[in-house]
Amino acid sequence: MLAEDASGAPILVAFATRYGSTKEVAEAVAATLSEQGLAAEVRPAREVRSLDGYGAVVLGAPLYMGSLLKDARSFLERNQSALHETPLAVFVLGPISAAEGVEGSRGQLDKELAKMPWLEPVAEQVFVGKYDPSRLAFKHKLIAGLPASPLHGLPARDDRDWEAIRDWARGIGATLQASASEAGGVA
Repeated sequence: MLAEDASGAPILVAFATRYGSTKEVAEAVAATLSEQGLAAEVRPAREVRSLDGYGAVVLGAPLYMGSLLKDARSFLERNQSALHETPLAVFVLGPISAAEGVEGSRGQLDKELAKMPWLEPVAEQVFVGKYDPSRLAFKHKLIAGLPASPLHGLPARDDRDWEAIRDWARGIGATLQASASEAGGVA
């Protein structure tokens, strides 16, 4: 998905995903940015080798057992020097139920970002994710099946708040635009 804007420098919406939920959110973020007249390109984080040509970056990833997915961490490490010059916004999908709230996942995101003190996102957000036990890989089914697992016996659910996701994307569009203009990127 790529839309042209006046500067020609798109915003990269990179994502790491295990079961596809984060990709869907990344696509919604990019669509919302495009609706604002900003160029947005969605790509899997593992495929991005350079940030050349991008005016800003949005990175989305799930939190698994309190950690960012490896593809997201690798993306950040691989692009460390470019991210000193390129505005970055980060979103994560954390809890699988709106009833859980995002506070615990917010703390997990903070711990993950603290491992990279050089990283200074202009925006960070935690969203509730999606859970479908029928799509779990074998080892994840084993973990979820353990009586001590918080996932034990949970049915499939999708508590993603699409309006909150679009609202956040509208807000970061302006934030990224302003930050990139200061850095000489997206106009």
